[in-house]
Amino acid sequence: MFKRRRFNQQTSLQDRLNAWATRLRAQADRLKPGPQKELLLQKAGQAETAMRLDAWINSSELKPPK
Repeated sequence: MFKRRRFNQQTSLQDRLNAWATRLRAQADRLKPGPQKELLLQKAGQAETAMRLDAWINSSELKPPK
């Protein structure tokens, strides 16, 4: 049977998404206006939306009462 490889992340999801969005915005800043720049900015926006969703999901307000 196939055994899955496990990998423990060294940084949090928030940190990785933030770094990815920052890299994408920096790449987009170096490009001239056009479809490729718009695609990078769209991906950066998606990463920022994912950061907000992750923060919302992990907020203390969504935890069941103890």
